[in-house]
Amino acid sequence: MKLAVSSYSFQQYINAGKMTQLDVIARAAEMGFAGVDYIDLTPVSHPTLEQQLAYAAEIRKEAEKRGVEIVAYTVGANLFCGSAEEDAKEVERLLGQVDVAAALGAGILRHDVCYSESVKDGFVGFDRMLPVIAENARRITEYAQGKGIRTCSENHGYIAQDSDRVERLYYAVDHKNYGLLVDVGNFACVDENSAHAVSRLAPYAIHVHVKDFYVHPFGYTPREGEKTFRTRACGVLSGCAIGDGDIPVEQCLAIFKRAKYDGFLTVEYEGSEDCIAGISRGRDRLLGYLERV
Repeated sequence: MKLAVSSYSFQQYINAGKMTQLDVIARAAEMGFAGVDYIDLTPVSHPTLEQQLAYAAEIRKEAEKRGVEIVAYTVGANLFCGSAEEDAKEVERLLGQVDVAAALGAGILRHDVCYSESVKDGFVGFDRMLPVIAENARRITEYAQGKGIRTCSENHGYIAQDSDRVERLYYAVDHKNYGLLVDVGNFACVDENSAHAVSRLAPYAIHVHVKDFYVHPFGYTPREGEKTFRTRACGVLSGCAIGDGDIPVEQCLAIFKRAKYDGFLTVEYEGSEDCIAGISRGRDRLLGYLERV
């Protein structure tokens, strides 16, 4: 298993104007990462598809120059909008994002699946949404297959995040070009044990994200400067470097190894400390875990 880093991990610096998405390639190479995942490309605010495609070509050229692989392109998506017309527009937008992944040279496109179990007419519920989500995901992966790109969705977004729901989604899509991006930390967002969840989903993984959280109880008061967010059950999480928190990362890696996963492990960092320090410490811990499992 080789190590990559997500451009999202550098978002603290990008938001502060200290880096751009293009700069991520050089920084990743300097830090010893073999690959990079990119989140939605934003050369400008609210870019057109043409602007994204041009930026993707620029990033790809820099990656080839530095000897860094663009592993995956990860984008937001809502495959249940409440009407067939809105769904079709979203699918069409995502086909354009497949083209951006191709321009990047990424072999994997990860897309979200939904943001809410409610639409304007009221609460729908995951199981009633699932057939529509699966059909739309299938349309995207069929298009991507023609570009030589595999698609996947991630345990992300509170709705399709529990391991049982994600497994049902995988079988509902039922396409050989579609798999799962398994994020070892994200299960905590729906109050699920990461080791148990990873053991369920590891056989379907075509890509893996590794992050860590401090898991706090309901009613936790954050320390000064600490960024926190609530889990679905109103617990509290705060991001941290891999190995500093409460996610059983090393155990999860052992599970992936047993499942014979041999793809990239992508570091995601979303803590409150300096992101370069957090990424570096997490990378070192991850290398240590890999030597032991």
